[in-house]
Amino acid sequence: MKTLIKQIALVLALTFLAVGCGGSENDHSEGDGHDHGHDHGGEHGDEHGEEIHFSMEQFTALDMKVDTLALRNMNSFVTANGELEVPPQNEAEVTAVIGANVKAIKVIEGQKVKKGQVLAYLTHPNLIQLQTDYITNWNELEYLQIEHDRQEKLYGEKVGSGKEFQKIASELKVKKGIVAGLKAQLSILGIGTERLQKNEISQTVSVRSPIDGFVRLVEIKIGQFVNPDSPMFEIVNSDHVHADLMVFEKDAHKIRVGQKVRFNVESMPGQELEAEIYSVGQNFEKDPKAIHVHAEIENKDGVLIPGMYVRGKIYTNNVLSYAIPEEGLVREEDKYFIFSAKKEKDHGKEQWAFEPIEVTTGITEDGWVEIKLLKPLEPGTFFAWNNAYNLIAEMKKEEAEHSH
Repeated sequence: MKTLIKQIALVLALTFLAVGCGGSENDHSEGDGHDHGHDHGGEHGDEHGEEIHFSMEQFTALDMKVDTLALRNMNSFVTANGELEVPPQNEAEVTAVIGANVKAIKVIEGQKVKKGQVLAYLTHPNLIQLQTDYITNWNELEYLQIEHDRQEKLYGEKVGSGKEFQKIASELKVKKGIVAGLKAQLSILGIGTERLQKNEISQTVSVRSPIDGFVRLVEIKIGQFVNPDSPMFEIVNSDHVHADLMVFEKDAHKIRVGQKVRFNVESMPGQELEAEIYSVGQNFEKDPKAIHVHAEIENKDGVLIPGMYVRGKIYTNNVLSYAIPEEGLVREEDKYFIFSAKKEKDHGKEQWAFEPIEVTTGITEDGWVEIKLLKPLEPGTFFAWNNAYNLIAEMKKEEAEHSH
């Protein structure tokens, strides 16, 4: 009897143990699934969002661009077109001064030159005649000066005639004027009179650059006769190139000195330049009725040549906002996201981690979107500037894999 009771007790104990183990296993399984689901899509997702990881190879293959958020003026602006120009004092048209033939040309278009550098040499019988006239009149002046001094001495000693002294004094004044005039003409031509006083005549004269700059135009040929008013060269100093914009009458009242300008040049597509207005015209041009607005370029990158066509925007409100390229923003249902980016190491290998950050959007302009962060982030946080759609697709893919 005791043996039977022990056997029944053993069977019941084993039965309860089996049921208990089975229940515990099921409870653990269900609990594990619940906990994982909560960690993956619940509290962690609400506070930090999903992280997407790219290897360095994936990062390079997608040509990812990361940077801090840009500060841009996304407020009201006035559109304006115009050209690159230089101030009048920074460009020069070189003429011959005197009619002569071109003997030699020493520069080519596009060449950099210094002030005073020889551009060309001219020659002509008239140049030789001018030097000869100076030599003749200078020698006559020397004679008249000696004769004047002699007559003055005689007149002072009451020996010479006062009439003769007055005549020679008058002739001396006239000759000094002639010599001074010839000297001035020769000085303009760059011919020194010291050599002429030694009877050394130059057969050629040099044409020199009046400013530092680049040769924009060469308008002469060897042997060509050039008149005094004939343009020979154009020199421009592009160090002071600026944007000359035209603003229509309806917008003229909005323009002020100190306003910022962003513009593009046809020769540099995709590159944006910045400038600041330093002068606003006070009279209207006709057809179309507009004023000139001059803006100093702040980032003179690339080749900027006067005459290049520009398209720009003058910002009439100088409030800066955070912005990101449109490729760095994605819409998911009724929310907008950008992706923070940070480089980290996983098992010794570098990778990039991207995390979605919800934002609100504002003005869209020239491929940029104004954004407002819903919560503060650490200064210097990097963000993905492109491939936002690829990142959100990757995030959904990972969520789908986790759900299975």
